[in-house]
Amino acid sequence: MSTVAITGAGSGLGRALALKYAKNDYKVFLLGRNDTKLHLVQKEIQQNSGQAEVILCDVQEPASVSIAFQQIGELDVFINNAGVGIFGPLENYSVSDIDKTLHTNVKGTILSVQCALPLIRQNNGRILTIISTAGLRGKVHESIYCASKFAVKGFTESLQKEWENEPVTITPVYMGGMNTPFWDDSSHVEDSSVLKGPEVVAKQIFNEDDGRGEIVIDR
Repeated sequence: MSTVAITGAGSGLGRALALKYAKNDYKVFLLGRNDTKLHLVQKEIQQNSGQAEVILCDVQEPASVSIAFQQIGELDVFINNAGVGIFGPLENYSVSDIDKTLHTNVKGTILSVQCALPLIRQNNGRILTIISTAGLRGKVHESIYCASKFAVKGFTESLQKEWENEPVTITPVYMGGMNTPFWDDSSHVEDSSVLKGPEVVAKQIFNEDDGRGEIVIDR
């Protein structure tokens, strides 16, 4: 059975990806900080005859990431999905806002990919980095979020060049906003219900997860 590990798997796109891969005979490692949410996703997968394990992991903390991946024996696919968004005009950002965004979206991505890589190399596997269109162009009231996603884009493209002679791949994924809890603590999006559902995005990601240079849901 193939295996996939997904960070931020307790809700939103992470949950949708976990359900999609599990439905297609992948054993899913559910990584995240919220034990309750992760176990609810695990239960949903198991009720549909799938296999899933919960692994608590805070991608901001090196020790937490290292310990999490030590609990995974084999890995075919790693999906770097964990991320946060704090929105508003530049003058309103606190140092805490900046740290939380960059530590989760940038540092967390680097740490997670570092720890996943030895397992991925063993199986000639694939890594996907969930970036969003915020990694393609600047947006009003998203300066720090866009900065973090531009960084992940550069990180991903650099690794594509670094590993071009290896049998492992890393693929950036670009999508627009989705109807997920991502927007719950923000007034940035007035009505998230008009956005596409994460299940639609997860389906396209799964269908195009073949090691290609990029996956584009929205440009």
